[in-house]
Amino acid sequence: MNELLEILSELHPDVDFEAEENLVGDKILDSLDIVSLISEIDDKFDVTIPPEEIIPENFNSAKALYALICRLDEE
Repeated sequence: MNELLEILSELHPDVDFEAEENLVGDKILDSLDIVSLISEIDDKFDVTIPPEEIIPENFNSAKALYALICRLDEE
């Protein structure tokens, strides 16, 4: 989780990603941020996020995104 928080903090150092629960809905993360995140996650965690998983629910919080990474890593 710490590696993911580092990636997120590089995108927006002013956001408390551990507490924020509506990153997409509150427009903290935009489409370009999500594309960058997907690339960074692929590099750092060796996990490919398929297009059908690129939905707001999976990117609205660090916890949700980490859960997605863990689930994809197990598959």
